[in-house]
Amino acid sequence: MNATPDFRFDGRVALVTGAGRGLGRAHALLLAQRGAKVVVNDLGGTKEGEGSDAGPATDVVGEITAAGGIAVADTHDVGREEGCHALVETAVREFGRIDIVVNNAGISRFATFPEADAENLERTLDVHLRGTWHTTRAAWPHMVEQGYGRVVTTTSTGMLGLPDNLAYATAKGALIGFTRSLAVSAAPHGIRVNCLAPNAITRPSTSAAKPNITTTPVDEARLQAMQTGLVSPMMAYLAHEDCTVNGEILVAGANRFARWFLGITPGYLSAGEGVPTVEEIAEHWDEVNAQDGYYVPASLMDWAAKFMAHLAA
Repeated sequence: MNATPDFRFDGRVALVTGAGRGLGRAHALLLAQRGAKVVVNDLGGTKEGEGSDAGPATDVVGEITAAGGIAVADTHDVGREEGCHALVETAVREFGRIDIVVNNAGISRFATFPEADAENLERTLDVHLRGTWHTTRAAWPHMVEQGYGRVVTTTSTGMLGLPDNLAYATAKGALIGFTRSLAVSAAPHGIRVNCLAPNAITRPSTSAAKPNITTTPVDEARLQAMQTGLVSPMMAYLAHEDCTVNGEILVAGANRFARWFLGITPGYLSAGEGVPTVEEIAEHWDEVNAQDGYYVPASLMDWAAKFMAHLAA
């Protein structure tokens, strides 16, 4: 027999948004398998964010309960503030507390610039950014009161450059700022907030116009490596009480797990008197960009101390 896993979630209550399919489903199944009571939230709409269907959330709850786990379905729309508050209320009403929020729900509306219009942007922000904001905000007082909580947000390496899905990349980039800033407020309350960048083929990464995340034919082995279940172990670690990291970005998928950090070069320090000129910057451009000696600031204050160190008396 296999030994009982060390990383259990017995007694913990987890809320996973967008858990009816793909990544969210894999996350919910793993948390439940390891003992968490899970609120499976999914509106059940299309990957573009249209319509609704209770089936996906209900089906995942059925899988969990059939395996001996405990879960309830929730179909509130995280793209609306009231939906976010209602789904947190579901967790507290059904299970008496909320320990873990996995902000996974997402939509994708492929469009290039400037065809990506206001509606494209706003609906994408509604689900990815505002959904994460409002769901976490609704759970926050409960976590503060109990002196414990784990929040996982979902970013994307698409933030590195996704020209045909600009709104998606924009929302995912904003979530890094949200995570880093909220982590500062979280620490004194026993709450940890971290960001997960999945490497997997999911519904938001596909559309009728783009059948998958690459236009190059993909072999079966690569498709298997891009399965959503290969991301979930990192999610579970970030959601566990033994995880002490805070404000970090982790990348997971295809059996690889990595840290994604924001580094800053030492740069060029002007030694001249008066205001540096544009020409001076151009002349020292290589120094501005040289990566030797780069640093990874732990916080805004840490960055400021290093960037302004030359002004210390």
